[in-house]
Amino acid sequence: MARFTSFDGTQLAYREAGEGVPLVVLAGGPGRASEYLGTLGGLEASRRLVVLDNRGTGESAAPVDAFTYRRDMLVRDVEMLRRDLGCERVDVLGHSAGAGIAMGYAADFPDRVGKLVLLTPALRRVGLSPEQSDWDAFLAARAHEPWFAGAAAALERNAAGDDSVENRVAASPLLYARWDDRAQAHAEAELRQWSYEVALGYNAEGAFVPGVLRRALADFDHPVLVYAAAQDPISPVRRCRELAALFPDATLHVHEGVGHYPWVEEPEQVARYIASFLGS
Repeated sequence: MARFTSFDGTQLAYREAGEGVPLVVLAGGPGRASEYLGTLGGLEASRRLVVLDNRGTGESAAPVDAFTYRRDMLVRDVEMLRRDLGCERVDVLGHSAGAGIAMGYAADFPDRVGKLVLLTPALRRVGLSPEQSDWDAFLAARAHEPWFAGAAAALERNAAGDDSVENRVAASPLLYARWDDRAQAHAEAELRQWSYEVALGYNAEGAFVPGVLRRALADFDHPVLVYAAAQDPISPVRRCRELAALFPDATLHVHEGVGHYPWVEEPEQVARYIASFLGS
């Protein structure tokens, strides 16, 4: 792991895979160590992946001030990473909540971003979170699955205030199109990868001002890829389409038959499409 000092003196870590032009990769969760991303299905074959452990996760140190876990503060870490890499601008990929950080970086430092990839993005940052009707349709479509009762019960516990990582994992079958051995291992790894304190800080009061970000993204004229998964309840396709419409130059790609972690289920397809976008 490589390390650098961020704006407040916190030591942050990132891992690298592959060679060539850097692609800064931002993890979601929020609060999950970047280990869960792997190499995004083999994307290191075409790019030098620079995968950041957000502060307080993985190999990165916890800050002195927990306020800096907030989403808009994490944007500053990305800028400090770019400076450490010595790049005038970088391509950026954010997954889930990491896409919220990536969008914030594109808004605050537009001249430092080349291409932007929003992979099954969390949408609260721009006021496009799934509505109850989205969840109702999704749950009805999965109700026949043998694991459904347990996962649905975990969702209800979450709504009642159970934010434990154990409950997150109990609900995780909903986030995969196929609840096979690979998906189960990927989900269970979250038990040792997730930080409640970091997740709480990410969502702290003041972190989300959708109208301000939407206006900034309307001026971001660099190429953007919004990568949606057809069976993802976090990032419904219809909402991802609305997200893509916020940008002047965005491509929406819908990957059928996969969930919130598409590279776990169909790695080659994910790596091939993203590499094509970044190389085009």
